Amino acid sequence: MAGELDSPYPATSGWPDGPGRLLGGEPDDPERDDLGLTVAVPTRVGRVVSLVPSLTESVAVSAPGLLVGATDWCSHPPGLHVTRVRGTKNPDVAAVVELAPDVVLANAEENRAPDLDALRAAGLAVWVTAPTTVDAALGSLDRMLRLACRLPRPGWLDEARAAWSQPAPAGPRRRALIPIWRRPWMAVGRDTFAGDVLRRLGVDNVLADSPQRYPRFDPATVAPHDLVVLPDEPYAFSPADGPESFTAPAVCVSGRLLTWYGPSLVAARSELAVALAR
Repeated sequence: MAGELDSPYPATSGWPDGPGRLLGGEPDDPERDDLGLTVAVPTRVGRVVSLVPSLTESVAVSAPGLLVGATDWCSHPPGLHVTRVRGTKNPDVAAVVELAPDVVLANAEENRAPDLDALRAAGLAVWVTAPTTVDAALGSLDRMLRLACRLPRPGWLDEARAAWSQPAPAGPRRRALIPIWRRPWMAVGRDTFAGDVLRRLGVDNVLADSPQRYPRFDPATVAPHDLVVLPDEPYAFSPADGPESFTAPAVCVSGRLLTWYGPSLVAARSELAVALAR
């Protein structure tokens, strides 16, 4: 998850495996996104629409004024004044096209393939990110900002890499359940960015071997765990809504720090470590 979900059910985007097709037309400077799809990014990029909250923050912090559109869920940086194009799962395709962006930024998990195909069919360059680990996120952000947005590598990205190069905190490792929704209960499963964030902080996901990335579970029968980590998004877990359903100790954390990849990575490691130590 790279930001808030518009639905309680994390979408399966249906992206192809391996390298993608060459998009129509001759690109000014052909580049490949995280899916291996060739994207016709203009030599100069002056207008960007982002359909992912964390990518919105990444661009806005790196190049104020470059963004012309973002989703209703894009809450950072505070005070961002751009045209809003509805949500991550239901973007207003016509509104995005009308903004005439040089490139649209998306994510394979947050956004639906049919919406992005519609943007491509309208002649827009669409760059899709798909990291599932911290290292992959750092590399993905570097490529997106340099190749898709034609920006120099920002200093905050080096700060984030330095922060996450530190070893896991000393002490015994813990096993955690990481719910993301209730009614029905759903949690972080295999191959997720959030799971890798916690792994690097000495906390192993009890559902890491699940066949699904976001499996349903029953609090009464889920595998034994030492800790429950409750982010405040996509479901707004809080001390008054969530911990009472579990017998293991529960810790409420910022969903932005746990699930967003962008400038939040600079402080995420230290702030999450403090929260998990409580």
